[in-house]
Amino acid sequence: MYDTIIIGSGPAGMTAGIYAARREMKTIIIGKESGGQIALASEIENYPGFKKINNYDLIDKITEQVKNLGVAIKNNEVKSIKKQKDGSFILYDGKNEYAAKTIIIAMGLKPRRLAILGEKELIGHGVSYCANCDGPLYRNKIVAVVGGGNSALDATEVLSKIAAKVYLIHRRDEFKGFETLVDEIKARKNIIMMLNSELKEIIGPGKVAKVKILNNTNNKETEIKIDGVFIEIGRIAYTDLINGLVKRDEWGQIIIDDLGRTSDEGIFAAGDVTQTKFKQITIACGQGTIAALAAYQYLQLKQGKKANIYDRSVKK
Repeated sequence: MYDTIIIGSGPAGMTAGIYAARREMKTIIIGKESGGQIALASEIENYPGFKKINNYDLIDKITEQVKNLGVAIKNNEVKSIKKQKDGSFILYDGKNEYAAKTIIIAMGLKPRRLAILGEKELIGHGVSYCANCDGPLYRNKIVAVVGGGNSALDATEVLSKIAAKVYLIHRRDEFKGFETLVDEIKARKNIIMMLNSELKEIIGPGKVAKVKILNNTNNKETEIKIDGVFIEIGRIAYTDLINGLVKRDEWGQIIIDDLGRTSDEGIFAAGDVTQTKFKQITIACGQGTIAALAAYQYLQLKQGKKANIYDRSVKK
């Protein structure tokens, strides 16, 4: 019986593991891929303590720290969760069952992909899904942003202050974002809007060198030399695992309170998988900290011990 099982081995889950271990909680982390969305970045420049660090170097450092605290990490996927009559949980990963007094869900989000030639091969080598994370790496360079919603418009606005030129590629003739943001982008001289257009191929080798764009109006293909591609077509919360257990918003994100508590007692959540507005590494780490400490205090209260915790929770 674990005191807590953390689902997800990204920054939120790993940080939760650190704080759970420091509270002497018997803990295991189960996640498909160590690092989560950090693995999709390249150089990271917005993590405290490092002017710049390679994504895999950061993942290795965090993983080593977690393991040194005695937390087991299983690279696997939880298939089901069942709540028992005594309030504990049974998790199944397709092979093994695990019992836990509490659960911390930190599965993160997965970016929507275009599924085009060159995209998968060049992730971290010019292909990015986060302008706030990787934008500074493209100072005075030429980049493209794909998408037509607020995330794409926001990324374009941010990158226009960094890059020499930004191509905004959108398959329709109108944007789905805020009009004020659209007007601001139209006023920027270094932004070139390519409407009714689709990105068909990202070309290397080794790193992004150019892209192939199809104009849907005249079916003409154009190749453009480019240094980086930012794909901003949304992110997906794969939270069917906890369907019926906790309350989610219209996008499938888990709703939590300020202590990381969900609508079901004993289940906590942290990081990008929650309804938090800003999806950043440092925010995920902070929420992982809160969820772990709240889970510890929850267990203390169940044992009849005093714990400093607010009596507020997400209502069903």
